[in-house]
Amino acid sequence: MLEHIGQRIRTLRKQKGISLNAFAERLNVSPAYLSNLETGKTDTIQLSLLEKLQEELSLLPVETTHSSDSEFDIRIQHVMQQLKELEQKHPEVADYLLSTLERGVHLFLNENSTR
Repeated sequence: MLEHIGQRIRTLRKQKGISLNAFAERLNVSPAYLSNLETGKTDTIQLSLLEKLQEELSLLPVETTHSSDSEFDIRIQHVMQQLKELEQKHPEVADYLLSTLERGVHLFLNENSTR
């Protein structure tokens, strides 16, 4: 997941015309750490840094940052992100999993609507 976020950080930073060094300074991190974050070479990110990134780049959609999201909504968002990442590397597997889920939901809803 951090790899995807890192790619988004780099894209948004470049769209704003901010150099890696200047942005690292604004975030109070080293340019090396920011580069590793953008390229998915780090496994961790501090919450305070994520908040700064949100302020600077509007990194995450506003509706996903509300604490009122239910656990179910958060799980769906997480699975959706995972499927998008999987689709980039293994589109046939991602399509199979999504199709299976769609068929399962459809069958369940149809079966329960006849009761």
